[in-house]
Formats: sequence, structure tokens, C-alpha cells
Amino acid sequence: MKLIIAVIQPEELPAIKEELLKRNIYKFTVTNARGQGKEIPVQEVYRGISHEITLLKKVRLEIAVNDEFVEPTVDAITKVAKKDGDKGRGKIFVVPIEECIRIRTGETGKKAIG
Repeated sequence: MKLIIAVIQPEELPAIKEELLKRNIYKFTVTNARGQGKEIPVQEVYRGISHEITLLKKVRLEIAVNDEFVEPTVDAITKVAKKDGDKGRGKIFVVPIEECIRIRTGETGKKAIG
């Protein structure tokens, strides 16, 4: 069992979601995040005053999968988000899960992830 955490550009979310669904990966969590990578900070003007925005909008996907779904999940994300020569495409982290418990039924392990 693995937890896949992907930090991606917000505009990529609909296409990544579609690609995950094509691969029978239905269960995931999405949260809004802010972060800084190697992107150039953005200059914005608010009420006539210029501000440098260094923490840019990101989306964090968390997907708990059984081992056989790790590669299809990573492939789905990279297929959409990867653009050659374009900085700031995001990161994917694959972390082992020690235990998973489905609250409603008490199932544990691979059965609980589904």
C-alpha cells in the first residue's frame, strides 16, 4: 500500500482527474495549496500597489493505492502534467502506508483501500 502525493498546477486537475478515472482510480483527495518552486515570482497590482507573489497557487492530490496501482497512478499524473522544458510542473511523492482502516466497516489493509 502506498500514498501518492502529487503537487500540481491547478489548471491540470480536470485532465488528471479524467486520466485517473480512465485507469479505474476513483478515490482521491484534492486540497488547495500554496508553494514555491523554481518558478519566477509573479508581480500583481492591487489597488495601485505592486506586490510580488512568491507563494503560487497549487493543488495537492492524495491517492492511497494498493501496490499494483502505483505505476498506473503515477503514469496518469505525469501523462497530463509533463510538458518538456516547462518549469514548475510539480512533484510526485510515493510514501509507504503502514496501515489503512475503513472506519465504516473496520476493514484493514488492502481491502480498506479498495
